[in-house]
Amino acid sequence: MGQRLGIASAMLGDPRTLILDEPVNGLDPEGVQWVRRLVRSLADEGRTVFLSSHLMSEMAQTADQLLVIGRGRIIAAGPVQEVIDSVSAAAVRVRTPRAAELADLLSGDGVVVTSAEPGTLELRGVDAETIGEVAFAAGIVLHELSPRSASLEEAYMSLTQDAVEYRSDLTATTPSALKGENR
Repeated sequence: MGQRLGIASAMLGDPRTLILDEPVNGLDPEGVQWVRRLVRSLADEGRTVFLSSHLMSEMAQTADQLLVIGRGRIIAAGPVQEVIDSVSAAAVRVRTPRAAELADLLSGDGVVVTSAEPGTLELRGVDAETIGEVAFAAGIVLHELSPRSASLEEAYMSLTQDAVEYRSDLTATTPSALKGENR
């Protein structure tokens, strides 16, 4: 209720611009949806709503435009998908019993083909529609054709990797590492 009360008091003056800092922090799923709908309806009315949050999944669902700041400087700005795409080329995952043959057909012209396991390809530089059409024309059965893009969290981590003051060591789980002794 504290979050809702804070938002309600901010709305008393019927502001054209609203700044919310971590508005969904501590809310249950219903409260998160309520804030998301409220923010969207305010923006639809033509108001400007600034959200500050460290919850990238929430920003990916709520924001239209992003501003990523690191060490007091703007690192990236733009529509959500544009910010994600700026650091990660889209890929398409394909599963087929004829992976090698499909890879040969699609190789070249800027297409990068990798394979992590037999029967599976990850392709960059070509879209899912083109892959499907090439496979169909060659009579190649596809078991999966899944476009992939980075998450906002992955893009954020990539964008801010050189702009963080403290960095966690994801492999460090010992008490001395948690105290910061393994830097």
